[in-house]
Amino acid sequence: MKALFAAASVAALVCVVPAVSQAQSITNGRAYGSLGYAQTDGSGVDLGSIQGRLGYRFNNWVGVEGEGAFGVKDDDVTIAGTDINVDLKHQFAGYVVGFAPVGANTDLIARFGYGTTKIKGSAGGISASDDGESWNYGLGAQHHFDGVNGVRIDWTRHDFDGGNADVWSVAYTRKF
Repeated sequence: MKALFAAASVAALVCVVPAVSQAQSITNGRAYGSLGYAQTDGSGVDLGSIQGRLGYRFNNWVGVEGEGAFGVKDDDVTIAGTDINVDLKHQFAGYVVGFAPVGANTDLIARFGYGTTKIKGSAGGISASDDGESWNYGLGAQHHFDGVNGVRIDWTRHDFDGGNADVWSVAYTRKF
């Protein structure tokens, strides 16, 4: 699974890096980035993170994007009478994205990808970390107010082996 994630990440970077390095010559807004807040709900744990994305649209309908998030809001849960503090350390993923233009500056979005997530739990001076790999899929929408600057909202399901998490996000987005 890690090899598949690495291959997806390399594919996303191969597409995004040349676009970003030649940003001065891109006038059609194919490269984009976003920065926002994501709320993760997984197995009774609610975690918050700052999330960033870099992407590239090959045409009006298909693109790729890489995503990274770092935890900023932890949660406390009780398991077998023990209070445990849970913290999202980081989350990284690569996606193939489908766009459905519904207006000049508005798109519906569907995406499918693969990712990895690391969490940390601590209780009574003892802590442990664990990471998990997941197949991810989701839906969303974005609107660019002036054709370049906009807002994006979406939902993404992370299917881990033995569990899942729903991630809701809102972000500022910018075309390059």
